[in-house]
Amino acid sequence: MKLYTSVGPNPHVVRMFMAERGISIPTEEIDIMKGDNRQAPYLEKNPHGQSPALFLDDGTLITEITAICEYLDETQPGESLIGSTPEDRAQTRRWTRWVDLKIVEPLTTAFRGAEGLPMFKDRMRCLPEAAEGLKAFTQDNIAFLDKQLASRDYVAGERFTLADILLYCFLAFGEQVGQPLNRDFKNVAAWFDRVAQRESAGV
Repeated sequence: MKLYTSVGPNPHVVRMFMAERGISIPTEEIDIMKGDNRQAPYLEKNPHGQSPALFLDDGTLITEITAICEYLDETQPGESLIGSTPEDRAQTRRWTRWVDLKIVEPLTTAFRGAEGLPMFKDRMRCLPEAAEGLKAFTQDNIAFLDKQLASRDYVAGERFTLADILLYCFLAFGEQVGQPLNRDFKNVAAWFDRVAQRESAGV
């Protein structure tokens, strides 16, 4: 296997997941700031053009961070970060999807339409007219999550899972790109600070 990685929150999710699981595979860095992911030879290998991308030994391409993490979780030895029972896996997937739809997508779409517009305007359709509304939508959902975390330690319950990794990496990204975590959300802030102390967070 080989993982193509780069700067940015999406590759950070996979690297943090691998670090938590003790998985080590060959990697290659792609310079997305220069747009290397949008031209040959990378685009010939991965027509989606995004990072990260996992190539299996038989040439099979796996993209999308949750798909990559689930594949690694299922094929590598060690304790699962998805869940060992159908119930645990359902809760992890439930909350991972919720984080993706309610926080990750609006946060990143807002970034591409605002602070990130100079980088992305010639690469994809951006929505500058929607950026402020998407930022507010993200905050509304963090407020909802803050209430949920009043009664449990982690996003999906009492276990540290992929849902926590996904949320942490994108909230950390938001801190750097004009969408800092509102510390009035005390439960989310306390959770964020705990996760930031994990060794895997710095990969």
